[in-house]
Amino acid sequence: MPGPLDGIRVIDLTTIVLGPLAAQTLGDMGADVIKIESPDGDSARTAGPEPTGGRGALFLGSNRNKRSLVLDLKQATGRDAMLELAKDADVFLHNMRPQAIARLGLDYNDLSPLNPKLVYCGCYGFREGGPYSHKPAYDDMIQAVSGFADLQGRNVGRPTYASSIIADKTVAGAAIQAIMMALFHRERTGQGQAVEVPMFETLVAFNMIEHLYGRAYEPPRGQAGYPRALSPDRRPYATTDGYIGTLPYTEKQWSAFVKIANRPDLADDKRFATYSSRLEHVDELYAEVAACIATRSSAEWLRELDAAHIPCVPVNGVNDLPDDPHLEAVGFWEFHDDPELGTLRMSGVPSRFSETPGTIRRMAPRLGEHSVDVLTEIGLTREQIDAMIESGAIVQAQAVATVSPSENTA
Repeated sequence: MPGPLDGIRVIDLTTIVLGPLAAQTLGDMGADVIKIESPDGDSARTAGPEPTGGRGALFLGSNRNKRSLVLDLKQATGRDAMLELAKDADVFLHNMRPQAIARLGLDYNDLSPLNPKLVYCGCYGFREGGPYSHKPAYDDMIQAVSGFADLQGRNVGRPTYASSIIADKTVAGAAIQAIMMALFHRERTGQGQAVEVPMFETLVAFNMIEHLYGRAYEPPRGQAGYPRALSPDRRPYATTDGYIGTLPYTEKQWSAFVKIANRPDLADDKRFATYSSRLEHVDELYAEVAACIATRSSAEWLRELDAAHIPCVPVNGVNDLPDDPHLEAVGFWEFHDDPELGTLRMSGVPSRFSETPGTIRRMAPRLGEHSVDVLTEIGLTREQIDAMIESGAIVQAQAVATVSPSENTA
């Protein structure tokens, strides 16, 4: 059964994670994603344990359901092939700085006359027009400038980065949203458009949903920063034999928690009588909850908190997730056989669609694996393609077989 984006063609001129992850998600949903790479390939290809054939673990995580076409865009034949592709594409996605994409002659003003229905999405560090616009940007840089590193470091006394490329992945989600909204507009009007998805502004908006706080008002009614999220005691709680995560949040949950904990004194404590008073005294609240949790085992707490409908979970390490019983029960992990790499484990498509489900149809491609196929589809002759191979304008790799999403799913 085809996915909801079946029939949509995406030109993916992106590298590393942000753009590739956005394009992969569109591919999971059925789009035909053509990954355009330079002859050197996406640098993410070499990131991971013992990468084979230029398909390291980082590359595998954000490049499935794509075809790879190598084009040297600095050669006239390479750029001409790109322009020909753009004529029939639905989405053009890049993560180059505006100045760089303009030098290649591939900005929106170059492509929209060829294809007025094109949704042209640029993902880069900073909105055009500001003093940061010229800066290159990586995840670490955006965590630093957006306030995220400051928030992460409040408990250790210095700014620190999250142990996840949070900016890249958050902005990838924003790019998907923006592209889909532009496609919806095009569905109603027939009109394409340029879409700008900047990393800095997107992560600032993400951070400041709760952390604008007192600065949401003019004049300010306090400092920025949501107290509950910034409490140094907001952390997984130690039990007698491990850790759990729990949050008795509502009045009903708090009342149930103090009964389970055999702490009637907390029920009578005015500091914790209401949600607003608990928020006002959040550090003391977390300290008291921590003291309660430390008295019993993880299994005891999870059993009793679950029975009382108080949110609670075990604390997983990243190495625990492949064996998590819930993920196994819902079939989250998928296993596919690759003739070069062997059996691969990967995250499945998280969202479920009753009529048009997403699927994993292709493994991440080898560099240039589909160059000849794609160029043939847009009308180039075998002689023209051979000449481009000879000049280095394209690269064609040996094909790797596709897989059925149903035959190796666990």
